[in-house]
Amino acid sequence: MASNDYFYDNRPPPVHTQSPAPYPTAYDPNTAYLPSPSSTPAPSYHTGYANAPSPAPNGPLPIQPPPRSGPSPFDTVFDDNAYPMNSRTPMGASSTDIPHGGMHQDSGSAYYGAGAATTSPVDRPYPAEDIPLQERSSKDPEQNDHIYDAPSRRGKSKKHKVRGGQLGMAGSDKKRIPWVVYIFTAAQIGVFIGEIVRNAILTGSPIMIRPQFNPMIGPSSQVLINMGARFVPCMRNTVGIQDQSTPVEFLCPNATSTDNSCPLSILCGFDGVPDPVYNDINQSPEPNQWFRFILPIFMHAGLIHIGFNMLLQMTLAKEMEMAIGSIRFFLVYMSAGIFGFVMGGNFAAPGIASTGASGSLFGIIALTLLDLLYSWGDRRNPVKELLFILLDIVIALVLGLLPGLDNFSHIGGFLTGLAVGICVLHSPNALRRRMDSNLSYSAVQSGFDHGPPPFFKNPVGFFQGRKPLWWAWWLVRAAALILIVVLFAVLLNNFYVTRSTCEWCKYLSCIPVNDWCELGTLPRT
Repeated sequence: MASNDYFYDNRPPPVHTQSPAPYPTAYDPNTAYLPSPSSTPAPSYHTGYANAPSPAPNGPLPIQPPPRSGPSPFDTVFDDNAYPMNSRTPMGASSTDIPHGGMHQDSGSAYYGAGAATTSPVDRPYPAEDIPLQERSSKDPEQNDHIYDAPSRRGKSKKHKVRGGQLGMAGSDKKRIPWVVYIFTAAQIGVFIGEIVRNAILTGSPIMIRPQFNPMIGPSSQVLINMGARFVPCMRNTVGIQDQSTPVEFLCPNATSTDNSCPLSILCGFDGVPDPVYNDINQSPEPNQWFRFILPIFMHAGLIHIGFNMLLQMTLAKEMEMAIGSIRFFLVYMSAGIFGFVMGGNFAAPGIASTGASGSLFGIIALTLLDLLYSWGDRRNPVKELLFILLDIVIALVLGLLPGLDNFSHIGGFLTGLAVGICVLHSPNALRRRMDSNLSYSAVQSGFDHGPPPFFKNPVGFFQGRKPLWWAWWLVRAAALILIVVLFAVLLNNFYVTRSTCEWCKYLSCIPVNDWCELGTLPRT
């Protein structure tokens, strides 16, 4: 009972006497809400106090307040009696069956106009104070306790579009942790710190300033070669070195001038390589530091180089790993990086050292392009996104034409990303719909099976009942895999055995101005 029920109450003090139980001991729907015979009902809120009980004959004269016909000045819309909870009566009972101030719990409330269904406006104690809102079913999933409800979304279209920055990969809504990106980023930053420290120990400066300045703001090329950069003379016999009649001079890792030279075994490090036996291109044993196709993925030439790569890796690459999973991401990332360095070893100038994760990141850009093409019909602005991707690719390839950069790593990584991406990604949206697949490519939908892939659940049943279109797409995947594997084998064979050269290929990685295309070439006699 609200506190203002006693404000104008002039009843005598209560007498403590033994009275019957105010409520029945057993539940009776006809008497459950009847007041106790010994209880005194509170005065009606709207009848004023003219009928208030008179005091005892010998008692003090009561102070009679003026009759009230309206609400109390102390009442607010937030008080219980302003919008009473008992304004709705239980089914089968009238409003007078419920004592004033009693609490009745029901699934509905008079706020939604439910009291009108059981009582008339005359029977309800306060008909003018009910809020006639629409009746709502208890099964409505959007039902809440708010008087002012948010607008319903039922009329909204269920067809969602994938926006820019939301990958369309099937399962991209899963909360995956991009372990590969985190681990590789930490390793690449740690290796770069090691490069800076080693350059400071060998040359006295953390970055290369002598005999020339490194525009990438990083260590010298000799330090990078000594730590594992891709450098062809450390990997096989090279035309221009072993076939020469005069010894070829190499700058030492600690060189601060052009006069500080040392043999190839010192420059290459890692327990050295056989020093060149001149006038013998078929020297045996020959240098064979094959791991230089892998280690350069974790090395960078300077702060600018690693800054751009890590920015792309922690945004686009991270999102891609979360969309396709760590295993698929690892396969594309590593294969694109290795293939890029193999292609550069075949066609780039042999005297230029190459480092960086650019080839791997170009493979991830290829995955982004495939994702856009696969979910073209589900994108909000597919043309705009395609233009942005193509613009990024063109800018990166143009920058790869500058001196000291290996554009072949970019090209090789992108081609590998396309081929391996076709193998490891899900089928395109339009193709999946034609194959009556229930899975969608949209990242905004959920409900995917988080268990093991269907192939591991039932390898035999996985291929049963498949449509010809499904088999045709798997033939495309197999062809892409075979193509990239064969091309990789051909390039490796050419690097170690055939050693064929391409005279015009160098223009894919340089601009023929100021003898830029001659940088890194070895003299021939």
